[in-house]
Amino acid sequence: MTVYFDEITLGQTASFRKTVTEADVVLFAGITGDHNPVHTDEEYARTTPFGRRIAHGLLTSSLVSTVLGNQLPGPGTIYLSQSLRFMAPVFIGDTVTASVEVTALDPLKQRVTLATRCRVGERTVLEGEALVKAPSRI
Repeated sequence: MTVYFDEITLGQTASFRKTVTEADVVLFAGITGDHNPVHTDEEYARTTPFGRRIAHGLLTSSLVSTVLGNQLPGPGTIYLSQSLRFMAPVFIGDTVTASVEVTALDPLKQRVTLATRCRVGERTVLEGEALVKAPSRI
């Protein structure tokens, strides 16, 4: 459901949860061409500080896009920019909660600034800020 610019308020939030699967990592590597062995090779990944394979950081960040494009503001939203800070790894099998919170509104341009965060349990794995153009009734 679309939340139009005139319906958006400061502090408004939305979230989405997804468990990252083996298929997600394999498909993301295939789509993007990012076959870094820390994502795709268990033997190699055991030699890294993580001790096992991790999901691509941008796979995790794409869950923020899911919230923006489907919930807040929702269908018709135009993604303008996103800052990201990766804070901890996401492992295959982890359930990630991506959330957004409206922090600023620009009525003239119908732009919305949102704090973005992904968590696995209580652990923040990603945080940043998104700027979007919200859908308008006009």
